[in-house]
Amino acid sequence: MSDRVIDFYDRHPISEEQVLRAVGRRRGSRVGSPTAEDLFDFDQDHYGGLGAVEALARRAGIGAASRVLDVCAGLGGPARFLASHRRCRVVGVELNQRRAEGAARLSRLVGLAGRVRIVRGDATALPFGTAMFDACVSQEALLHIDRKLLVLEECRRVLVPGGRLAFTDWLARPRLGDREREQLWRWMAATTLQTLEGYRALLGRAGFGAVGAEDVSDEWRPILRERLRMFRAMRADTVARLGETRFEEYDRLYAFFVGLIEAGKLGGGRFTATR
Repeated sequence: MSDRVIDFYDRHPISEEQVLRAVGRRRGSRVGSPTAEDLFDFDQDHYGGLGAVEALARRAGIGAASRVLDVCAGLGGPARFLASHRRCRVVGVELNQRRAEGAARLSRLVGLAGRVRIVRGDATALPFGTAMFDACVSQEALLHIDRKLLVLEECRRVLVPGGRLAFTDWLARPRLGDREREQLWRWMAATTLQTLEGYRALLGRAGFGAVGAEDVSDEWRPILRERLRMFRAMRADTVARLGETRFEEYDRLYAFFVGLIEAGKLGGGRFTATR
């Protein structure tokens, strides 16, 4: 399974290169290194943008003294936002080597290497000791992991007593069919999609208390429409970087994905829990 996930993100149109190209176009001839703020319009590879990161930060109680773990951190956009806006220290754990290395380079580029550390690792076996973090966050990543209970147990293990977990993920609705599930697995490495109540149960089994679950499908639906529109508007740039075939492949995937959201077959959830 991990090979499929790694391949999906190796081929993903949002990459370190794409972020730097977009930032370079916007900055033009300005001198000096870019800041974290310069990256934020381009490095948030999740749904809801900075507002979604802020929502998790509030629910996780993240402040300047917090030690934060970002599970499946990707290119590190949320970690850099938390470090720069909440003034906390963040460790991001990421399985994909290219994205982990890219996240570290981007953090160094904007002067946040002292507050953001990226570690290559597996979310089902976090490479950290017990009770090392005050908060854990994650955004739309657990859909790629079949052993979700193990990830949640690991998050609980590395949290201090009273520490908070806050994450978002895609949810399966009753009308999602087996053929559509198979397509999601083949096209975007989505495995064992959970329901809202399914995640509640898993969090309880992992030993968490004060479990909260919110359906954010209506909040995400217009965001998905806009992201598809933006992706298609960047066709020339994407084709130049990845080729016509890859653009068409990802366009079909994205249109299929948005169609499932519009049809009410797929949704989103935001979860909180206390160790």
